[in-house]
Formats: sequence, C-alpha cells, structure tokens
Amino acid sequence: MLFSDYMAKWLYGEDGYYATYKAIGKEGDFYTAVSTSKFFGGTVAKHIISLVDEGFLKPDASICEIGAHHGYFLADVCEFIYTLRPELLSSFNFVIIERFDALQTQQKEYFQDSFGDAVCLSHYKSLSELSCESAFFIANEIFDAFPCELYYKGKTATVQDEKVIFEIENEWVTGKAEKYHKDRGEIAIGYEEFAREMAATASSFEFMSFDYGEMQARPDFSLRIYTKHEVYPFFDENINYKELFAKSDITYDVTFAHVKDAFEEAGVSFVELKAQMSALVEMGLLELLEMLKKHADEKIYQQELEKAKILIMPNFLGERFKMIRFRKA
Repeated sequence: MLFSDYMAKWLYGEDGYYATYKAIGKEGDFYTAVSTSKFFGGTVAKHIISLVDEGFLKPDASICEIGAHHGYFLADVCEFIYTLRPELLSSFNFVIIERFDALQTQQKEYFQDSFGDAVCLSHYKSLSELSCESAFFIANEIFDAFPCELYYKGKTATVQDEKVIFEIENEWVTGKAEKYHKDRGEIAIGYEEFAREMAATASSFEFMSFDYGEMQARPDFSLRIYTKHEVYPFFDENINYKELFAKSDITYDVTFAHVKDAFEEAGVSFVELKAQMSALVEMGLLELLEMLKKHADEKIYQQELEKAKILIMPNFLGERFKMIRFRKA
C-alpha cells in the first residue's frame, strides 16, 4: 500500500492512535502548547475579541476548533472570553469538528462539566457539514497529522510487510516535490481538499493554526514517532513498527509553503507566518499575565508565568512552533 494509506490507518483507522482518547502531557506521549498553559487559549481569545472590535468578526460568529482532542483549547478560549467580554460567550456559536464519536462524547462531557448550559457547543464530523456567515477557525498541530507520501529521488514509497520501499512513480507527488525543491522527504496529502472545504464553509472567516515546521521544505526526512515522551526517527533500523503501530504518534515537519499554496488556490488570502513566540506576544499574552498579576495570589501568578514561558521561550516552544493565519473576506 502507499505510505499515506499506511499512515492513515496508523492514526485514523478503526483502532488508530487518534480514534480513541489519549492523554496529552505528563501522562501521555508528548506535550502541546494547549497542555502547557491555559494562556495559550486565552491569548487566542483576546485576539478573537479584537477581531470583533475591528468589525471583521460578527458577535454571532462561529468559533470553531478543528481536531479538538479533549476540548481543552476551545474550553480555554471560552473561559477567557467570559473573563474579558462575557456577553460574547452567549452570542458566539462554539463548534468542534471531530470525526470520532468517542472523542465527541469526551468533549461534550468536558464542556458540560466546565460550563453547564452557559456555552452552546455543536459538533460536526467534517467542515463540509458546517455552513455559516462569519467564523473564526483554530487548530493546534493539525497539519503535521495529515497523512503523507514519502518521496526519494523520483520514487514514491509503498509499505510491504512493515518495510518502506521506494518503488513507484507518482506524478502528483513528484510535481509537489519539484515545486518545493525536495529530492527526499514528506509530501502531505489532503491540504488542498481541507482548504477548499473551509473556503466553502463561511462567507468570511479567519483561520489560525499552530504547528512545527518552516515555510520552505526541509532538505531531508523529518518523519518520527513519539511514544512516552521518547522520539524515534522513523527510519531507525531498531524500531519495531508492529509494536508501535496505532499505539504511538507519527508526525513530520510541516512545509508551510504547501499549506499557503493550498489555501490561496482555494481563494483564501494568506496573512502571515511567524514564530509562536512573536504571535502570542503580539496578540497580548503579556497583557493577560499582567492582568493576572494584579488580581491573583503571587504564588498562582508565578506558577502561570512559568507555564507561559514555555510557550514563548525560543529553547522550548516559542521558536520551533509557528503560527500561520489566513483570511477570507
């Protein structure tokens, strides 16, 4: 089978890694910005409010997270909207796009426990099911979880008996590799369809996503496996693929030029790509921390400050992770 099919089964098959709830953070296989600090979602909430103030986003807009896992990110956004502009909590429509029923159940229970009936939450299995006039879409580490093809000097990989073999010619994959100046590496599958679906969903929207990668493609393979906070290069000869299949995360660095092109081809305007550190600071992370300092106990403030530092310090998540932003007006 093609490697993209193998990766799709690994992550999204009936017993795939993302088909059921997995702990993220200390008890899981990896950390994310969401599991690190509530101020990640809080800063996005502050930005959403600024979009309402500038007139781009309507007060009855849909605030939609794609691939919400437990629902922590969107819940943090809701919590800070309630703190900063409480009337928007009842006027916004909050939406999660989640294909798996088990995860939808987890998300609904978490929101009910957190907010009761104060937040109206809707679920859809795909973007194609959602139709609205005004929207803000958010996603965290979504593009690195799209299945990909593996390419090496003109050949596309298949998987046979847990072995990767570069043996077939694929015109589409080769075209993408040449466009992004790769003679080897990962070619993501599905960015174009994803962008088209989002473009058809709302009359106007902003989409913001955080992920690791660079605008230009890496000159080599970045595919790797995360399990119990250990990282293994996919082509490590000591890896037991059968043992790790569907029980660990598999991911790669995002080529943001590919994401940008996919959305622009769908008629959506690229706004910016910048380091997570710069993006969060510009959207008001430090102002939120100052507000906390004025109203909270010093011990609580110091605890939240240390967590927030991980989001923006270059040697943690601040530089390696990027924020990419698009708009359809």
